[in-house]
Amino acid sequence: MNGFLASRAGIIVSGAAIGVLAALLQLLGNPANMGICVACFSRDTAGAIGLHRFAPCQYIRPELVGFVLGSLFAAWAAREFRARAGSAPVVRFLLGVFAAIGALVFLGCPWRALLRFAGGDMNSAVGLAGLAIGVWIAVGFFKKGFSLGRSHQTPTIAGLLMPAVMLLLLGLLVFRASFGPDGALFFSEKGPGAAHARIRYSLAAGLVVGVLAQRTRFCTMGAIRDVILIRDWHLLSGVVALALAALIVNVCSGNFRLGMANMPIAHSNTLWSFLGMVLSGLCFCLAGGCPGRQFFLAGEGDGDAAIFCGGLIVGAAIAHNWLLTAAPDAIAADGAVLLGGPGVYGKIAVLAGIAFCLLLGFTARPRAGQSAQSLGKSKASGPDLCLDP
Repeated sequence: MNGFLASRAGIIVSGAAIGVLAALLQLLGNPANMGICVACFSRDTAGAIGLHRFAPCQYIRPELVGFVLGSLFAAWAAREFRARAGSAPVVRFLLGVFAAIGALVFLGCPWRALLRFAGGDMNSAVGLAGLAIGVWIAVGFFKKGFSLGRSHQTPTIAGLLMPAVMLLLLGLLVFRASFGPDGALFFSEKGPGAAHARIRYSLAAGLVVGVLAQRTRFCTMGAIRDVILIRDWHLLSGVVALALAALIVNVCSGNFRLGMANMPIAHSNTLWSFLGMVLSGLCFCLAGGCPGRQFFLAGEGDGDAAIFCGGLIVGAAIAHNWLLTAAPDAIAADGAVLLGGPGVYGKIAVLAGIAFCLLLGFTARPRAGQSAQSLGKSKASGPDLCLDP
């Protein structure tokens, strides 16, 4: 089975399975064109535990729990669980923060960009183009020797902390724990946070995705990076399969609607959709994986990836607390479409994030007389992240 999942056919079947599951989650209650969105789910989870108070986006998403636990089970069964950490944790945290800001200006992570495309939202093509440009810029830094350094082995308990946190969140969700009338947890009564499949369906889907993604090294960012860096199309074939499978399910279920204006939880502000995903693409590539991949790596015991995930959750909360997120398109009383997009603070945050990534890319390089190899690259931080045997 492991040999099949490592093959081209295996990544295609796994990508198609993920696409089908994502589309089915929409039918089972998740928001339209948001069967799986790691950035949006991080935002909802942050709201549920009180990190932001934007009422429409508060719900602990069981899919994220499934991602981490499914990856843990798969890695443990394959004897690939390895606790490690220590590769520029503060930098990785900030990359997670800015990645969330960029994604919430676009209104979706790379996974949701694919699902928006499969649902007929052509604004997603702009976001995917921005993602590719961000990855392309980061690949240029890798070619010049960019490195966040080498991670090192840590006690096993350290690698199990992220799965333990996910189990805690699942328990809080299942039992609807309350810490007082005005204290967490919070659950949306309307909006995206109120739209969700039943816990058992969401958790089961997350577990399956976690297992498949861990065994295949599925990564949306890595797919683009590998094509640019080494002309390898292996991962991209799985990403394409995801989009096509979701498209087929959407067409068959009547959930496909072609257009650009007033699409579900999306905006048609082309410039900031593009720049938001340029920022996210830079952050994902410099950190070594798309947001989904970071959660899968955290399940394998990678503390650096767990730090990035923490930054993603905190960044999503900051984006809402500081009014950095984009507003979706809306319909005026006379039927005209009101263009959505980010406000002035969101635009400043995106430009600041891009500047941070460029500064990091130009400065995190080997010193004179020191090779990139001597700095070392871990499976979580180097450009060969998704090419593990």
